[in-house]
Amino acid sequence: MFAIDDDEWRKWMNQSFYTRQGVSFLEMTEAQREKAFNLLRAGLSAKGLKQTRDIMRLNETLGELTDNNFDEYGEWQYYMTVMGTPSSKEPWGWQLDGHHAIINYFVLGDQVVMTPFFAGSEPVIARSGSYKGTSVLQDEQNKGLALINALSEGQRAKAILKFSKTGDENLTEAWKDNVVLDYAGVRVPELSDAQRRQLLDLIALYVDNMDDGHARVKMNEVRDHLDRTFFAWIGKTDPGSVFYYRIHSPVVLIEFDHQRPVGLRHLVNDPNVPTPDHIHTVVRTPNGNDYGKDLLRLHYLQHPHAH
Repeated sequence: MFAIDDDEWRKWMNQSFYTRQGVSFLEMTEAQREKAFNLLRAGLSAKGLKQTRDIMRLNETLGELTDNNFDEYGEWQYYMTVMGTPSSKEPWGWQLDGHHAIINYFVLGDQVVMTPFFAGSEPVIARSGSYKGTSVLQDEQNKGLALINALSEGQRAKAILKFSKTGDENLTEAWKDNVVLDYAGVRVPELSDAQRRQLLDLIALYVDNMDDGHARVKMNEVRDHLDRTFFAWIGKTDPGSVFYYRIHSPVVLIEFDHQRPVGLRHLVNDPNVPTPDHIHTVVRTPNGNDYGKDLLRLHYLQHPHAH
């Protein structure tokens, strides 16, 4: 019998039973869907758009693998919201919200912030069905594994927080608004030039989901803070291992995690064990108020003012 407590369910409420805002792709006409994809196309790189569409397609695969449960899963179980009025001067933004794909895109003039960003899938590879052959997050997985294995024994001793990976490790998913984490792992100044390049290539896999121009700006920011960047690991480092890694600097926080099965737990021997076929990734802006905390309201709550 597979059982999880209420706190665990809260982590997984990126599924269909969570009340969402905006207009569902299910409600849209084909012409409206194309306009929604044009908005994504304008904000994302070709890579980012493809990844997002492939996650949506794999959600269709998940529906097929759960006795055609398209009440919960499916390619069009995603919502679009536009916040504010698109403007070259005033702040505005948009959000894509659905199972394993959540993109928050804030615009102010020529500045863009694309966090919190969540990308995942279960399964991560479609081995059957309508979208057989579709896969996501394999480079993020494989290049992360390549980086930990490129470290020396001494570097690995600092990077690896623990070898045992028995549960879900992500720390910055839903309900972790404006979370603050301590730095952990190996510091970039302790890496060789080749290892630094590997780390930058790994970070770019996430940052490059943005449109090319803003991705370049963000990667320059990442490089400016490279000496204050940490790489941490949980799990084994053999091929096929399940693992978690975190890249953390003053300007970017990235998490990758092999998760326990949820939608496909009926197809595995032990649903309490993490699997490479269920991946969650998160990108956050550390100390960046990326969930939009109401700072003025918080100030009044903490410091009462006389009326």
